[in-house]
Amino acid sequence: MKIGLYFGTFNPIHIGHLIIANHIAEYSGLDQIWMVVTPHNPLKNKQTLLDDYQRLQLVFLATEDYPKIKPSDVEFKLLQPNYTINTLTHLKEKFPQHIFSLIMGEDNLKSLHKWKNYEIILQNHEIYVYPRISEELPTSDYKNHPKIIAVDAPIIEISSTFIRENIKKKKNVQPLLPSKVWEYIDHNNLYKK
Repeated sequence: MKIGLYFGTFNPIHIGHLIIANHIAEYSGLDQIWMVVTPHNPLKNKQTLLDDYQRLQLVFLATEDYPKIKPSDVEFKLLQPNYTINTLTHLKEKFPQHIFSLIMGEDNLKSLHKWKNYEIILQNHEIYVYPRISEELPTSDYKNHPKIIAVDAPIIEISSTFIRENIKKKKNVQPLLPSKVWEYIDHNNLYKK
């Protein structure tokens, strides 16, 4: 089975994440998309993160009606802070029958050269890249790389940061979230402080 790994803190998961994941699941040739909830991104401040299992629950609620999209807590079991290469190595050992690819926005592709062992990732895994609005174009180093696959997905400019900030300001962000995710956040008074 061909699995696309869509990494994120999903703090919270929103409709933009789902639109991209569903588009890639339906149009890329991948069999499933695993939404890998990252407990601690080395580039982000852990203090701003909702509890790991609450974010996993939000991803579960958001994806339960999408048979090709699955939540994954694989990184919860790995040493922190974790790096993508460690997760890929772990998954290849645990699921040798699957072929794993990465899913990322073109903004992340620009910093791929800063990732730990990025050459090994590029050598062994395809990377599906979805478009983002950005001031500068992605680096041409990867433009014709055989492992980089540009996906003609819709451009979605919704951020979890925007959602968190506006929940705190008591703005209605309900249209930006799957309904079950909004209900969980509202019921549990999340992101309000």
